[in-house]
Amino acid sequence: MSRAHNILVVDDERNVRATLKSVLEDEGYGVRTVSSGEEAIKAAKRFHPDLILLDIWLPGIDGLEVLEKLADTDNNSVVVMISGHGSVESAVRATKLGAFDFIEKPLSLDRVLLVVANGLKQKVLQDENRRLRAEVSERWTMIGESDAIVALRKQINRAAPTNGRVLIFGENGTGKELVAHCIHALSQRSSKSFVEINCAAIPDELIESELFGHVEGAFTGAVSDKQGKLDLADGGTLFLDEIGDMSLRTQSKVLRALQEQTFQPVGSTDDHSVDVRIIAATNKDLQEEIKSGRFREDLYYRINVIPFHVPSLRERRDDVPLLAEHFMKGAAAEYGAGLKKLSESAVARLTAYRWPGNVRQLKNVCERLMVMVADETIHEADLEPAIDAFGLSDERDSSGDLELREARDLFERRFILTKLREHAGNVKQTAMALNIERSHLYRKMKSYGIEPGDGAGE
Repeated sequence: MSRAHNILVVDDERNVRATLKSVLEDEGYGVRTVSSGEEAIKAAKRFHPDLILLDIWLPGIDGLEVLEKLADTDNNSVVVMISGHGSVESAVRATKLGAFDFIEKPLSLDRVLLVVANGLKQKVLQDENRRLRAEVSERWTMIGESDAIVALRKQINRAAPTNGRVLIFGENGTGKELVAHCIHALSQRSSKSFVEINCAAIPDELIESELFGHVEGAFTGAVSDKQGKLDLADGGTLFLDEIGDMSLRTQSKVLRALQEQTFQPVGSTDDHSVDVRIIAATNKDLQEEIKSGRFREDLYYRINVIPFHVPSLRERRDDVPLLAEHFMKGAAAEYGAGLKKLSESAVARLTAYRWPGNVRQLKNVCERLMVMVADETIHEADLEPAIDAFGLSDERDSSGDLELREARDLFERRFILTKLREHAGNVKQTAMALNIERSHLYRKMKSYGIEPGDGAGE
């Protein structure tokens, strides 16, 4: 084993404590012993044992009370109960309180060692599951404090505990998949599977097999039975991403499955019953798709029980600095690099940009900056190569959506930066060239997040 597991023995009989300590240490375990329930609670909090051998009959607080108090804390130890006067009632109560197993006295040392080994295997599995859940939780964290995101979180919290079907609208790259995961994580189905299928990425001739599965010989290449996504999601959530790209033929079959909660695998006449919550997402205007005959109106009303709108990054500009910091931390951890910081002008530039690719594009740019910029601080001048790499540098393509004041501010900011660069960052000379007071220029620069150094050396 990679490390010695720690075991806490709790028993009021000195001989039992001594025997268990000797036998378990011979097996390579680290062992501590205590004689009372009160000592057990203190030791569990202090030493965080992997496994606790806990006698039921103890002076003062008995073993079941200790188990109950441990269950109310963040204690993650596996607990095995010991009793010289075992009863079915005690065993049932101990199991309900989370005990892994129950051993009766007089103790069989072989039985003790077997239960301990099995309990520690369970502990390893629990720790791994906890680690994976934490990774998943961190991966699907919704970053942002803008009004739009706060409102979206509230909507998720209200809708998630229900079984209502959800339809998520939003541009590409806004985080529709993230919203779907958050809804599942907060639902009553969170312990079950979250199964995803991208309707736009799978050829039309294969999507039915992906959704419903198939039997051996159903078509050329079907050499064995295959379980479909609906079966895999039974009891959990099925996420139909980009449902607007699903063919009309498949839409009709999905509609039947939703109506009846049954379906037939491709090539089979057997009905499969499932209990699945459907979450769908699209970047298309489904009302227009219905008018054009490309989407079924009856399916639209089936899936659009609870509509969600995921805001574009343009609608939540205040979140850009938080998102950028989050993505840069993630890139630093992934690449094993030191964390870089953005200058005020770089933050202002990222915030002012319209991000047609939304959060996904911002993430790509931040990762590129972490790799390609050598300095610890990323300045505005460093952004252009990263932005150019994704075809983002020319904001004139999206300027038609700008309001007059926004366009004017954008022009003024660029003009000041250009003049600063012409004068190597010298604010006095720049103010003279612009024919304004130096204090006025400083105020302008501060409002636009421009630093004097942004023009140096250009």
